[in-house]
Amino acid sequence: MNPIRRIVSSCEELTTELGAPVNTPVCRGAVALAVRNPWARRGIVPDLQPEVEELAPLLAREIADRLTAMLGGAESIAAFGKAALVGLDGEAEHGDALIHTPYFGNVLRELLDGTSIIAFSEERAAAGTTVTVPVWHKTDAATRSHYAAAQIRVPDGPRPDELLITAAAATGPRPNARIGDRRTDPVVTLQTLEDLEGTR
Repeated sequence: MNPIRRIVSSCEELTTELGAPVNTPVCRGAVALAVRNPWARRGIVPDLQPEVEELAPLLAREIADRLTAMLGGAESIAAFGKAALVGLDGEAEHGDALIHTPYFGNVLRELLDGTSIIAFSEERAAAGTTVTVPVWHKTDAATRSHYAAAQIRVPDGPRPDELLITAAAATGPRPNARIGDRRTDPVVTLQTLEDLEGTR
């Protein structure tokens, strides 16, 4: 039986900011899968591993295939993130079990040609809740220009006994990103701030 009940995909193209063209036009895409929660209404299940091994790689492949098709291939993707929204008959650990294990994360990372840890969010909520998926650079998480987020919503999901498993990706940085990078930041401590204040 296919555990995926509904698939929702979204794609936005960022071409202008405050009415002016952006330096680098960027596409952001997200894919959300409404899937049956294998642990819903079973109480506290001590071992989640068997279902994770079976379900997580399937979901990662489905999402990666759709993201790469939407955004022009893995080579076009510069940033990625993931999220889980747990229906009200589940527990937060159910979403975490699927997106925070190598059976999902490693598969998604490999299919999208990434190497960095994948940015993430998770929560438990009712159907129709908008999911905000943070993203950052897929090979260098310290690249601040790619810190961003995508949003996606499934109107009837997750149902109480479902999970909404989501990933997002972007082909480039935020529009007109210009807040510097961690490699070029000055050293800032409480002491340097106090010293700076003393010179004003």
